[in-house]
This record gives sequence, C-alpha cells and structure tokens, in this order.
Amino acid sequence: MLTHYYTIEKDGQFELEIKKSRFICHLKHVSNELEAQQFVQSIKKEHSKANHNCVAYLIGDHNEVQRAYDDGEPSGTAGVPMLEVLKKRELKNVVVVVTRYFGGIKLGAGGLIRAYGKAVSQGLNEIGVVERRLHTQVTIVVAYPVSGKLENSLREANYAIKDTLYSDVVSFLCLIDHEQLITFQAEVIEWLNGQVTFKLGEDVYCDKKVLS
Repeated sequence: MLTHYYTIEKDGQFELEIKKSRFICHLKHVSNELEAQQFVQSIKKEHSKANHNCVAYLIGDHNEVQRAYDDGEPSGTAGVPMLEVLKKRELKNVVVVVTRYFGGIKLGAGGLIRAYGKAVSQGLNEIGVVERRLHTQVTIVVAYPVSGKLENSLREANYAIKDTLYSDVVSFLCLIDHEQLITFQAEVIEWLNGQVTFKLGEDVYCDKKVLS
C-alpha cells in the first residue's frame, strides 16, 4: 500500500478545437484494467460516430498495467503521447480517452502528437490533480485534567481533531499522515509526560489538491 501517490481529483472531460478538429478528453479514476476497459467501451459507444477514440491508462501501485491505443491514427501519434503525459504527471490508476471528430485539416504526425498530448494535459489542468496520502486514524485517550492541554497542543501543532468523545475519559480522534505517525505519538507523549493511551484505527487516503 503506497504512502502517497498522485491521481485525478475527479472524473470529467475537457474539450478543445485544433484546426477545426474537436478533441474531447475523458478522464476517469479506476482500480483495475477491467474498469478501464469498461470505461473505454462506454466512451466508444457514446461517440460511435467519432473518427477516433484513442486510449491510454496507467494502473497499479508501480504502474504494472500500461496501455496505449491509437485507434486508427498513425502509429505512435495518439496513445503514446497521451500515456507520456500521465507518466510525466506521475499519475496512477487513471484512464484517458481522447475522442477526435476530424475537421477536414490534416495535422501531420508531429501535429497529432502535440494535439493529443495537449488535450490530456489541459484536461488534467481543468479537472484537477491531487496527492493522495495515507493517513492513520488515531484515538488519543486521556484523563479530564490534561484534556485541555492536549487539545491546545494539537491545535497549535496544526493536527486536525476530527471528533471528541466524552465519557469517564476524553478521546480525541485525529487523522495523522502515515509517515508522521511515530513523530506524532512521541510529541503527544512528551506533552503529557506519558499520561496517554493510543488506539490505532484503519488507514485511509486523504487528498490534497496539486496546483498545475
């Protein structure tokens, strides 16, 4: 399980016109190749009258699955430049289909490479990219007399408190970046001179938007 990776903020599409040809970039987050293929087929069905529906996707923690299809465009002028944009942005688990409606003006091999790359690059800028970081749910259990000190210390250190539960003790639920977990626990122990109990919950991913 990766501690962090980059992916698209949401599914979506972006359209631009280049020399009278329409290029429609469709982007989707997927978990496996079957989902990617199903998405590709749905776009091909939706745009069955288009001249081309070119495809690229990267799937897996270490990009185990990489595919690029030109769908009738000259070899290497569509799928590969689309895939290269995904790689350059270091994205994972993303499929992109660029639909082209030919406008009557040929672009040549170099023009096609630039056009398909531009469609994906601008599509990503429009839809947004996030860094997805692994966080651990940590419950900090303390006695009432030190709860105020702990709450103030957490806020001063910019740790987010997601929930607070009051019973015979006080429990603070925090989401902590997986890579900061040991440091976080050490800080809390130091603040309270060891008068604390930790309960570790499940790991979850949290997204932070990346500026293009």
